[in-house]
Amino acid sequence: MRIVIAGGHGQIALRLERLLAARGDEVAGIIRKAEQADDLRAAGAEPIVLDLESASLEEVAERLRGADAAVFAAGAGPGSGVDRKDTVDKSAAVLFADAAVRAGVRRFVVVSSMGADPAHHGDEIFDVYLRAKGEADAHVRSLDELDWTILRPGMLTDDAGTGLVRLEAHTGRGPVPRDDVAAALAELVDTPATHGLTLELISGSTPVSVAVKSVAGN
Repeated sequence: MRIVIAGGHGQIALRLERLLAARGDEVAGIIRKAEQADDLRAAGAEPIVLDLESASLEEVAERLRGADAAVFAAGAGPGSGVDRKDTVDKSAAVLFADAAVRAGVRRFVVVSSMGADPAHHGDEIFDVYLRAKGEADAHVRSLDELDWTILRPGMLTDDAGTGLVRLEAHTGRGPVPRDDVAAALAELVDTPATHGLTLELISGSTPVSVAVKSVAGN
């Protein structure tokens, strides 16, 4: 498979790139800064320098043409202000989804956030973030041309992954290592039977591959 990842230099994305490259997939990561390219190459991924906050639909679609799957793993980050919640967490996600449609890439996986909701109330930055992620998710769900899966991890940690998770429509809150989020994404990308599902992910007692097969109905 050829898989293109938006937010290719993110902590989850770099882990995902290593996993996909190790299993023999062709991986490309979209990054904003050329100086991040060596980190992607070290992870086994092809760097694509493109700013999703300023790129056109056709520019993004061009980078996606020929891909078998696309993963949106970009984020403005915890230190960003309200404006970038809109331009990255919402608008870049919408652009990437629309570009996948334009490029004919059906398999589309989103790294969202637990609690994402377009109707979420509140004026704090995290409230704005949850609304932005919810609005982006709603847009992806509206696109019949995509075989989408939305993954909403719990509280992300840098603990070593255990490979054991709980993956369900509603898990309740809890922590999950970024290693295990990446492992779940790698399985989901390769499991199109999970299309149309919005899933929450926290640490648990089920091996990742078994958890994904379970939600896929296998």
